[in-house]
Amino acid sequence: MKIEAIHMREVNMPLAHPFETSFGVTTGRRILLVEVVSDGVSAWGECVAGEHPYFSDEMVDTAWHITETELAPRLLGVELSSGRDCPALFDQVRGHRMAKAALENAVWELDATQQGIALSNLLGGTRAKIPCGVSIGIQPTLDQLMEKIETEVSAGYQRIKLKCKPGWDEEIFTAVRNRWPDITLSCDANSAYKLDDADRIATWDRFHLLMIEQPMWYDDFYFHAELQKRIKTAVCLDECIRNRRDAQAALELGSGRIINIKVGRVGGFTEAIAIHDVAAKHGVPVWCGGMLETGIGRAHNIALSSLPNFSLPGDVSASKRYWSEDIIEPEVMVSASGEIVVPTTPGRGFDIVPERIEAFTVRKQMLRPGVAIPV
Repeated sequence: MKIEAIHMREVNMPLAHPFETSFGVTTGRRILLVEVVSDGVSAWGECVAGEHPYFSDEMVDTAWHITETELAPRLLGVELSSGRDCPALFDQVRGHRMAKAALENAVWELDATQQGIALSNLLGGTRAKIPCGVSIGIQPTLDQLMEKIETEVSAGYQRIKLKCKPGWDEEIFTAVRNRWPDITLSCDANSAYKLDDADRIATWDRFHLLMIEQPMWYDDFYFHAELQKRIKTAVCLDECIRNRRDAQAALELGSGRIINIKVGRVGGFTEAIAIHDVAAKHGVPVWCGGMLETGIGRAHNIALSSLPNFSLPGDVSASKRYWSEDIIEPEVMVSASGEIVVPTTPGRGFDIVPERIEAFTVRKQMLRPGVAIPV
């Protein structure tokens, strides 16, 4: 494969419903999409960086700049054997994993399309269906939260994850457990707590949560290990796992017993697969987290989740939970038993809807070897 052109687009898409975490409330998404072209075939990648550097130090504007000025020039015109070649090409550029992932994942998709095989097969996937959970944001009232949970439980989702923060935790868990004593329930703090909260967090064992996701500092292993010693509930690591070395260090320290793999957070499919393998070697299950992706990123998450150690329900839910109208067809659907069928058709397995992408596009740029062409 030789990448002949890269199209960059920023799309602005309103969410179907506001989504609140400990970082704040999101009502719409600015998203960087990249399209790579080789021998008349194109493939897409999605950068999951947010509008602000809250979840990570990246944001959509930094991702656009670093893609245009640093990453794309390293990729254009280069002969590639697979997506695994991308990390070495990008290695001189430190960080910017979400921007790197968008391009690398597009190359993986391109390779699968040109070979005429499903992306999941190229990644090493073995599952025909993946189990699905949902992430429910912080709600204005408890009653509204209970209504949302009722909707998702009735829809068949296999795991309910509640975003939490100090002041929106124990009372919520108590109410949910009293109403649904047997559902698979977890929580996600997005680093909202400190070690001083450990005694209080330890009392959450009574809620029989599947896991407590990233309760403390986003860049910490040590204090999560101290917390894990004091609680029975599994700590799940998210933001602090950036690569396979982080995964190995965290698991050997005992910082957690579950890992959430977000392909954008770790820099692309190559590193995501490596983290999957490290966790499997340690007997630790993984699952795929969500970042309010469009159907492009969602399709990539489905393919990744087909790998064998993705044994817990991930956040790969239906398109309609986030978008009134997605940019792929068919939109991602979840069965009544809480599963998504992994596509078997070449590439991502979902068709792009160009007119919808164009309608949401607010800026675009075409890059060719040695030149950037405004469009």
